[in-house]
Amino acid sequence: MADVEVRDVVESRRFEAVVDGRVAGFAEYIRGEGLVVFPHTEVDTAFEGRGVGSALARAALDDAKGRGAAVLATCPFIAGWMRRHPEYLELAYQNRSSVSD
Repeated sequence: MADVEVRDVVESRRFEAVVDGRVAGFAEYIRGEGLVVFPHTEVDTAFEGRGVGSALARAALDDAKGRGAAVLATCPFIAGWMRRHPEYLELAYQNRSSVSD
């Protein structure tokens, strides 16, 4: 497995995973005050099964944690990754509003 470098490309609002100088995948984000939404993650089929998605998820979630932000993972990949790595579940956004009649 080649080394995966993950970088935050702020102007594109996404993390990119780079392998051998080539963008192998990305995780898009929307940052707000105290909240990061991850709507979409994609890994090039040529790099599937090589840890690219995991590297993206870990870097993106570590970044959110470092910012003290909650995470709303609408992307099924990021949401599933968080479930498989319970040490990141504390970042999951919890709606604290209540609706009453």
